[in-house]
Amino acid sequence: MSALLGFVTEPDGGDVLLATAMLIVGALIIIVAIVSCIVSIVLAIRYIKFNRRANSAGLTGVEAARAILDANGLQHIKVKTVGSLMFGNSYSHYFKKVRLRRLTRHKTSITALAMGSQKAALAVLDKEGDPDMKRRIRLVPLITFGPFAFIPLIIVGAIIDILVFHTVGVITVALAIIGFLFYILALVLTIVTLKTEKKAQERAYSLLRENGMATEEELELMRELFKLYNIQYVNDIILSALEIIWRILEILARAKSNSASRR
Repeated sequence: MSALLGFVTEPDGGDVLLATAMLIVGALIIIVAIVSCIVSIVLAIRYIKFNRRANSAGLTGVEAARAILDANGLQHIKVKTVGSLMFGNSYSHYFKKVRLRRLTRHKTSITALAMGSQKAALAVLDKEGDPDMKRRIRLVPLITFGPFAFIPLIIVGAIIDILVFHTVGVITVALAIIGFLFYILALVLTIVTLKTEKKAQERAYSLLRENGMATEEELELMRELFKLYNIQYVNDIILSALEIIWRILEILARAKSNSASRR
């Protein structure tokens, strides 16, 4: 926001269209962030509520995941526990693991059944060579570390420009563009992730139904839980897109402010 404040207080009033665009995008980021916060709270409430309700099969998260993995020839995939809130229920292609939180690992709840079966279903999609799953796997290494390189890239570019050209210029812009590409890739990954997560949800419903591991009522409750997860993914997509637009507008505003100062 400092770039916007400095820009609109320029003697010539700055570029009205650019300032307006920044205000609109900034407002949208705040609105989406608030919606995301509300969805996260509702999701947490549902997660805990369904984690207190026992499932009819009496299966823990580990047992549900293990049963689906073994039934699909994936005995080599391990089921492990993650103890933090930062790293949640997930499937790792590279480490050949399904990870379940301690909250659901040994619980015989609907939430545990949902999380264990859905993450195991991701492994099934991986085995079957699902095209969206393949794209997700290829993008993960780039996106996991890529966005963290944005600021260092700009700093390196500025140092090179100052040492070689004695001004911030081409190298800084080039490396900033590379940083933006990482953000765009992050946006693409979020979209691909949503597709694979939804596919795994549907596959989990089928596997649970076919093997008599859940009733229709329980499947509906799982759908309710996963619907909130999907909404959160959509919020992440929108926020990623808005952040990309904001950073572009911020760079344009700084460039115009620096140009006006030199004049």
